[in-house]
Amino acid sequence: MLIETSRDMGAMQAVDQCLSREQPILAFSHLLYLDGDPRAAALLAQFQPEPVFEEIRSVVENLTGEAPNIDFALAALTGFYALPDEAPFVIFAFGRMVGWIAHCAEQVSTEKLIPREHITLVAS
Repeated sequence: MLIETSRDMGAMQAVDQCLSREQPILAFSHLLYLDGDPRAAALLAQFQPEPVFEEIRSVVENLTGEAPNIDFALAALTGFYALPDEAPFVIFAFGRMVGWIAHCAEQVSTEKLIPREHITLVAS
């Protein structure tokens, strides 16, 4: 939604509109990654997002200090490669499934449950 609004009225006005309504700016900040989402940083370093994404990122970071999260990075990736609209969700879900499979494989190979304190829970 922010991307479409930015294309119509510019990033500054779109972000200001969200902030004036006291709405969270979706795709920025993360409850567990207070200093920035490392997944987003790693992904965004691999390609040059479209100007609208760069503009939004700059405006949000300057106004709020919040860094983009993985949702922003996947949306930017989708725009860069002209992927279908559902691509961010599919890519995110695929990554999550790979992690679950890795946990299962480890538990099967060790014949032990992974202790709770060894599992990092990430809410996205």
